Amino acid sequence: MDNPTRTTDGPERQLLEYMLDHTRAELIDTVLGLSETEARRRLVPSMTTSIGLVKHAAFAERNWFQRVLAGLPDSECDGPMVGEASFVVSDDESVADVIAEFERASNRARTIAADIDLDATRQHPAFGTVSLRWIYLLMIQEFARHAGHSDILREQTDATRPA
Repeated sequence: MDNPTRTTDGPERQLLEYMLDHTRAELIDTVLGLSETEARRRLVPSMTTSIGLVKHAAFAERNWFQRVLAGLPDSECDGPMVGEASFVVSDDESVADVIAEFERASNRARTIAADIDLDATRQHPAFGTVSLRWIYLLMIQEFARHAGHSDILREQTDATRPA
């Protein structure tokens, strides 16, 4: 992914989509090269793990783009709609599987949003009226925050590797 400071001008939608794609890529980058054990290692008191952050991001994509923006029932979403349990990764899922799940959800989000105006609104049970613009900003913020969390976990993991 290009450095986001290289794309500093253009139509609002192009900038929002670029920054969202950038934060998606940054989150994925934090788990690339980790072993399956390292990706699952709990280094903080919570259940947060590097792989769990990517798993949760896939849920966030489904929740906001499939459920809220497209109005799909949970049964038509392309993965589990489990809320905070979305951080949990089963033993039979690999890092590659979780990245692929996130990428599938991201691709579907792009498809759903492609023909919707930034000012188009939907109703959310907790937040009320939300626009596509607001959803883009929320996802940028969420994925950037989680990439930062995962950066710290990665730094801790890398520090424990033999030199």
